[in-house]
Amino acid sequence: MKQNNWFDPFYIFDNLSEEEMQIQKNIREFCDKELRPKVVYNNLNYKFDKKLFQLFGSIGVLGQTMNSHGGADTNNVAYGLTAYELEKIDSSYRSSISVQSSLVIHPISNFGSEEQKDKYLPDLINGEKIGCFGLTESEAGSDPSSMKTTYKKTLKGYVLNGIKNWITNAPIADVFIIWALSENLEKDSIKGFILEKSFSGLSTSLIENKASLKISPTGQIMLDNVIVPLENLLPKTTGWKSVFSCLNKARYGISWGALGAASECWLIAKEYSENRIMFKKPLATKQLIQKKLADMQTEINIALSSCVLTGREIDKNNDTKIAVSILKRNNCKKAINIVRNARDILGANGLLEENHIMRHLVNLETVKTYEGTEDIHALILGSNQTKLSAF
Repeated sequence: MKQNNWFDPFYIFDNLSEEEMQIQKNIREFCDKELRPKVVYNNLNYKFDKKLFQLFGSIGVLGQTMNSHGGADTNNVAYGLTAYELEKIDSSYRSSISVQSSLVIHPISNFGSEEQKDKYLPDLINGEKIGCFGLTESEAGSDPSSMKTTYKKTLKGYVLNGIKNWITNAPIADVFIIWALSENLEKDSIKGFILEKSFSGLSTSLIENKASLKISPTGQIMLDNVIVPLENLLPKTTGWKSVFSCLNKARYGISWGALGAASECWLIAKEYSENRIMFKKPLATKQLIQKKLADMQTEINIALSSCVLTGREIDKNNDTKIAVSILKRNNCKKAINIVRNARDILGANGLLEENHIMRHLVNLETVKTYEGTEDIHALILGSNQTKLSAF
């Protein structure tokens, strides 16, 4: 009989395959060596080193479920474990691989031509090139169909105009996946394009003074009569279904990542409460503290179990869209509550950068917003149950 394990009472990690365990161990060691020592400095100084993408490529976490063009060909649980370990350090690092893998490599792999795959995927997978995903606009966040970015067909290709906003990696990107509507803004005319930073009329700007995801370079993409060759249209897109397939892949990784931040803060709070003496006893002897720790343990383990089950079903090619909406909605909501309670346990010390909790807390304010807010996913789930749209 295995002994009681307070951290993993459902034996989630014990039941991983040897390959999954080794991948998680490798990523954890990479994070502790390369990311953790500098995370406080990088957060305070809004600093992201572009060369990290080459490191990410070298350890196989970019497009890691790909079985071609240099992909590591891991399963989706291993990808989730990667997101989990990276977000223990900072959401910005998980966001960087999530965008590259789910929102750039995925659409090229699934909706691109063979020529596009051969041209772009190797450099994106090895980290020599950085990508971004241009969907969101200032007036088209939760309602992307109201975007104003347009394309116009010409003899030589397409002309794109518009502005994308709040785009991760935009200021440092080499490759841009841009979604646009026909010039008459018909909602069912959505198409995806591959743009390069050298294209005339394409420019980016950096959003400064963010209070959240400060390490992650976020910006705008300005498209001023950008001429896109015919061969840069993603030819296999099928309307909004293609857009949402990208978002769902990203949401799956986010669901794991949020639990990484929550787990990190849970363990910080546990250790602090065991060593902080109040009223001549460890803080952890108090009933209110033990209840908070029990709540953290409960929510994290239930959520992790659901992530593993969903990953297994993705690997079987089963439809997991509803499961992923549940995960994104639940895990982000629970994670931010866990981190708030961790901050409460540390008291004023929870505000200190070196204790990491406030950084995770403000980062999760962004994570719970992008790729569908809690309320938007509630509408998705309600519509699926009732077959009646609430949008």
